Amino acid sequence: MGSMLAHADDTGQNDTDIELPSPWKTEVEFGYQAHSGNSDSQSLNSRLNATYVEGRHRTSGEWKYYLLYKDGEEDKRQSTYNAQSDYKLGPKSYLYSSFNGVDSRYSAYFKDYTLSGGLGYQFANTETFLLEFEFGPGFRYQEPNKDEIDDDDIIFPDIVQEGIFRGNLNSKWQALDNLAVIASVTIVSGRSNTRTDTDLSVSNDITETIALKLTYSRQYHDKVPDGLYKADSMFSVNLLFKL
Repeated sequence: MGSMLAHADDTGQNDTDIELPSPWKTEVEFGYQAHSGNSDSQSLNSRLNATYVEGRHRTSGEWKYYLLYKDGEEDKRQSTYNAQSDYKLGPKSYLYSSFNGVDSRYSAYFKDYTLSGGLGYQFANTETFLLEFEFGPGFRYQEPNKDEIDDDDIIFPDIVQEGIFRGNLNSKWQALDNLAVIASVTIVSGRSNTRTDTDLSVSNDITETIALKLTYSRQYHDKVPDGLYKADSMFSVNLLFKL
């Protein structure tokens, strides 16, 4: 974090130093659930997000981790990570490159990777409201875990290596000083499938650095095995720490 000289008196002493905002923004998030009685399970989900903005460049990275123990044994373990780099072309337009990866030990896919690059456009970018849209071509690689595929898994038992088209819409509304609403929709479309991810979250600041966050996530596939629903959803309540 830096500072710049706002005013100096005749003796050369500074009357006021204006603090410049840090180019770094970091968030840490935790959620925990425990069930007992007819079912015995514990789950932990965590998230780490960092964004760095300097000049025309914006770089962000995010890591999510989910762990589920059921009846005393590890049942699910999954890591999701995103990395993106943007370069401003003008007041509203920018170029982007994006990577999304999922590594899972017990679910239907061992690996699920998407790489994309293209053009982004900010319709609004103020302290109160952000709305931006990205679109571009890319590549998708999916490696199924054939030993773990169940009847309720939205998956076909084939390795996927294909070109895709990605579209992404991000928005953030600072409704009140302590209340923010964030929504995003991401569409990844290829020959094998079209997947739409929708995320909606509401965070309410408890202190300057701690917030309560409610998140709803929905995944939709246009092609699924017979007898399965095309949509899955999840709701979580987490504590968010702003560093």
